[in-house]
Amino acid sequence: MADVKYSLYETTVFEDFRIMVENVADRYPDRTAFSYKLSPKDRETVRVTYAETRDYIRHMGTELIHMGLSDRHVALVGESSYNWVCSYFCLVAVGSVVVPIDKELPPDEIAGIINFAECEYLVYSAHIEDKIREIKDRIPGVKTLICMNGSGIGGAVDLSDIVARGRERFNNGDNSYYEYKIDRERLATIVFTSGTTGKGKGVMLSQKNIVSDMTQGMYLFAITPKTMNVLPPHHTFGSTVNFVGHFAQGSEVYISSGLKYIADEIREQQPTHLVLVPLFVETLYKKMWQSAEKSGRAQLLRRMIKVSNFLRKFGIDLRRKLFKSVLDAFGGKLELIICGGAYLDQEIIDTFESIGITILNGYGITECSPLISCNRNRYQKKGSVGLPILGSEVKIKDPDENGEGEICVKGPHVMLGYYKNPEATAAAFDEEGYFKTGDYGRLDEDGWLYITGRLKNIIVLSNGKNVYPEEIEAEISKVFGVNECVVYAGESRSQNGKEVIVAEIFPDFDALKGKGITDVQEYFEEEIKKINSRMVSYKAVKKVKIRDVEFPKNTSRKIIRFAIDKTID
Repeated sequence: MADVKYSLYETTVFEDFRIMVENVADRYPDRTAFSYKLSPKDRETVRVTYAETRDYIRHMGTELIHMGLSDRHVALVGESSYNWVCSYFCLVAVGSVVVPIDKELPPDEIAGIINFAECEYLVYSAHIEDKIREIKDRIPGVKTLICMNGSGIGGAVDLSDIVARGRERFNNGDNSYYEYKIDRERLATIVFTSGTTGKGKGVMLSQKNIVSDMTQGMYLFAITPKTMNVLPPHHTFGSTVNFVGHFAQGSEVYISSGLKYIADEIREQQPTHLVLVPLFVETLYKKMWQSAEKSGRAQLLRRMIKVSNFLRKFGIDLRRKLFKSVLDAFGGKLELIICGGAYLDQEIIDTFESIGITILNGYGITECSPLISCNRNRYQKKGSVGLPILGSEVKIKDPDENGEGEICVKGPHVMLGYYKNPEATAAAFDEEGYFKTGDYGRLDEDGWLYITGRLKNIIVLSNGKNVYPEEIEAEISKVFGVNECVVYAGESRSQNGKEVIVAEIFPDFDALKGKGITDVQEYFEEEIKKINSRMVSYKAVKKVKIRDVEFPKNTSRKIIRFAIDKTID
């Protein structure tokens, strides 16, 4: 149970997706729910109210029920868009089993997931029409194609036509959308994990899983009026936290046009908060300092941070004025970043706090819908990923002498299991019914959770000592000129597979060149020596590898570790 030292925030409690849509629209009918641009270069932003979104969803749902999509598996493939969100909300509300699929996957993998998940319907975006056209004959179970934004492939149904027919039925008294009986405990969505450490699995979640996760989590932190969707929608962090969580709270969500437009859109749209993974936050942090270095104001910025922090000790907060030029680069209104998915260096959190942007670091995993814990707006602990959400139980399995062990979770937000994989499902839970996350961490005396590292990433040395790569990576990432870094046990061919700790670095070559650093290998070897001197000897990095291209990543911008060549000679 989460510590309630500070009072809980008000939140909208809802039982299922349909009730969520109805209740929020009743409360804020004229408030903007979603905004977006029809084209990235458009000057005009389209804005859709909560009442308009509710009407769109119930009209869509009315026709989808008549088309037979209730209780059927439906693949949903496409970029973040208003139609994607409404399709997702609606399909869950009418009892479909939604299978969100990463649009960036190759056609063969998209077809493989559709077939494996036994999808009978496919809702897709016109932007990936070429992929769908290629696999059309390889997905025999799919009997109807629905294009979210056009007529699509021959024989495909236009979503706008579905909405129009549903509107006519609804206006003529058809009440089938509201008459459909929702079972919140049955399967609602199958989310295929990203597979950063291997082949992904189909995580089965119910409406109860998702709804309980958001309603209980939202008691612990407050969101601000406007956010901008950056994360891909096919994973739970993007779909549940960004879309479900914000819709339920009555926030405006601006749907980004894509990664290449994010910086410009942040300045233009002026979000008050963002939901990001650590890599995005790290990128913003580095760009902030690179801009300061380029303008010759880096030293001034550091001095201003020290002055600001000193004044705040006496209750004098001048951050919005002192750092106006920096904050303007983030739109000028950014106050909060909700960050989860991996470790985030405390120095980054502290620096953003110093200039007026609070980072709430949290922890989640797809199998837990995804939120497990989070820091609070006014109540945080350095280095922690916060308090477990209300209604959940977190324990540390087989803790060592430091209290560190595998993080295990129990609660209504924990998945139903892995789709068509009873063996993996059984292996995922311990004898007490706790889900084993595969992450290492500890709980302090007040119940706050700390992440040590990923179980699959741990380097076990010949002397039995455990080395957590994330700890070393955090230190290396502070070195000037590091874009990305991965630490792992490298395999030496010349020494019969003997493992040594390797730091593989993707440098910022332009930044290094600007500082007159030409021998990149030598530079980083010297910097690593300094880091080694501050660590216990068994954690020392023995080899530094420099790569010319960024590490392979999934669409959530997580590095795919298993795809890295770990041989060192």
